[in-house]
Amino acid sequence: MPVLVQSLRVGWKGLLVWALALVAVMAMYLSFYPSLGGAASGMADMIDQLPEGVVKAIGYDQIATGAGYTQSTFFGLLGFVLGTAAAVVWGTRAVAGDEESGMLELTLAHPVSRAQLVAERALAIFTRLSVLGVVLGLALAAMSGPFELELNGTHIVAVTTAWVLLTFSIAMASLMGGAVSGSRTVALGVGAGLGVLAFLLNALGAQSEQNEWMLGLSPFAWAYRNRPLAEGWNFADLGLLVALATALLAVALLVFTRRDVRS
Repeated sequence: MPVLVQSLRVGWKGLLVWALALVAVMAMYLSFYPSLGGAASGMADMIDQLPEGVVKAIGYDQIATGAGYTQSTFFGLLGFVLGTAAAVVWGTRAVAGDEESGMLELTLAHPVSRAQLVAERALAIFTRLSVLGVVLGLALAAMSGPFELELNGTHIVAVTTAWVLLTFSIAMASLMGGAVSGSRTVALGVGAGLGVLAFLLNALGAQSEQNEWMLGLSPFAWAYRNRPLAEGWNFADLGLLVALATALLAVALLVFTRRDVRS
């Protein structure tokens, strides 16, 4: 797998930066939990100051527990934002970035098919995101005791798996956008657009029974609506994320193998 190996070799420094950024943000957020007193009145008073719709949209109705606090403040906010940013950057570079820079023709001049290029670039992205997921899981397990979070190890694996599959779906949206159009701008817009849409559908769907149907359309809700850090695995929803990523990759392969590549 020459394309996979080359992609991982070139991108290890960027992967390290993303890993450090995610762990630093996680540590910053979770370090506040002991001072907030867990389920104490101070936490409840803080929540009461926020509009009910906002509380439900960002999951703050669950932050009185360590699992709820971690999922709402990290995985549901900046952890999602940073993961989406990394996914969109890698997905955009996978095809469109090389095509606009002229590197794509050089790569395809070697004995590498278009399908192989797309598949191995996708696998490289999944590998990077999986590494980030492992780093987050290990960091979260290490922080659980000192920050009084009392997290279950199996549930940590469940939530990091959901995070990896969610961000990988977004990365595949960017890769697909680039494979179809050859444009870095389009690739970035498709991936970022999916991330924003997923978050908005979840936020709106959580606010009322009339809007609950939106949760069924939101990849963000598929990842987090059963609160994996508190409740554990939900393989049906994880299957939806796998199906979405697979469908996006299939479209990328189908179109890119037939499209004229820009000179």
